[in-house]
Amino acid sequence: MASCPCENLAKLPYQTVTVEYELEYGTNIVEMHTDAIKPGQRVLIVDDLLATGGTVSAAMELVEQLGGHIAGIAFLVELTFLKGRERFKGHDVFALIKY
Repeated sequence: MASCPCENLAKLPYQTVTVEYELEYGTNIVEMHTDAIKPGQRVLIVDDLLATGGTVSAAMELVEQLGGHIAGIAFLVELTFLKGRERFKGHDVFALIKY
């Protein structure tokens, strides 16, 4: 189990893995239960907005820490001018709306 420097900010009950990631204006954390994904399981990551890609990159790291495989990444909206998609080379990325 990963140790988070923000241990007192734990958002989920039970055992978790945690990733801290950079924002334009600071840092944030994403957590996942250790039993959420089985080794070898295929996972589709879905988010509402692709801007710089930091949140989904953190989620991908959690999935991979638990032995999961990223089947694809989907977004409702992509802000193309921020080039967040470039972080996901080698992965199947879909956005319903592109600005």
